[in-house]
Amino acid sequence: MEYTKTWPELMAGKKILYVHGFASSGQSGTVTLLRTIFPNAVVVAPDLPLHPQEAIDLLHSVCEEEKPDLIIGSSMGGMMAEMLRGYDRILVNPAFQMGDTMGSHGMVGKLTFQNPRRDGVQEMIVTKAIVKEYRELTEQCFESSRVAEDQTRVWGLFGDKDPVVHTRDLFLEHYAQGLTFHGEHRLIDKVVHHALVPVVRWIDDRQENRQRETVYIDFECLHDARMQPTSSMHKAVEALLDDYALHFVASSPTNDTSYYNMVTAWMQEYVTVPAHDHVTFTNRPELLYGDFFISPCPPKDGMATAVEYGSDTFKTWEEIMTYFSRLKS
Repeated sequence: MEYTKTWPELMAGKKILYVHGFASSGQSGTVTLLRTIFPNAVVVAPDLPLHPQEAIDLLHSVCEEEKPDLIIGSSMGGMMAEMLRGYDRILVNPAFQMGDTMGSHGMVGKLTFQNPRRDGVQEMIVTKAIVKEYRELTEQCFESSRVAEDQTRVWGLFGDKDPVVHTRDLFLEHYAQGLTFHGEHRLIDKVVHHALVPVVRWIDDRQENRQRETVYIDFECLHDARMQPTSSMHKAVEALLDDYALHFVASSPTNDTSYYNMVTAWMQEYVTVPAHDHVTFTNRPELLYGDFFISPCPPKDGMATAVEYGSDTFKTWEEIMTYFSRLKS
């Protein structure tokens, strides 16, 4: 297992409902990880019944009793979490076509649960009738009136190497906040740290009406002459995200769509989730209102404190991180 960082301030004093995937349980490694990285939150994770309608009925009861501040669902759990309307939700690789997924990935017959369950049951029998039940349940996804109400409350996270489900396009037919991360199907440590936590931070900030200081980062600071990430760039972005609202800034050449496409693709490849809706194209960076501007050529007379990347004072990202760490102390 990777080194696990914790975020004690995120969701502090709040409840997170985790909805597990098929053949898993509320005792999965993901639940343990969530409780570790959000130590001041309460993570509720029930074992779901095999029959899908029983499972969704249980989840509605849990929501009524626990009133979670955030629901995180993975795979089958992501599909069910979409139906728990009226809550902030993060759907990780949601299996919106669960019946088809079960048939194409051998989830039929005698199967063993991947994690221990509170009732001690270790095996299950999945019949064609149960697969049909899942197909029928997925028809309840995307209830139009509630989708409109929940547009800002539902996030989708989709692994670009997921071999099991491919529902990003379907999600985007109904919701706008669909993000791609580097990863496969399971919600592993790396995905939690680099994809899930930034979204949890955005949700927690909105719930708390928290305004973080803004740091603008010039696109030219992020890459070298070969368009590879500059040294320690990833480490710096991750560190700054803990305390600041990050926005990335690139120039805006006239009638050059290839440049826009290149920058967007580069940000998706190397910065991923933190860049979602946080990239600004402009030829007037001095007009951007914020607290800090990191750039090789910070705008003169700008409204943010200039941090000149590559200068004698801030020659590398390491020196920039030292500067910001001193501001916190």
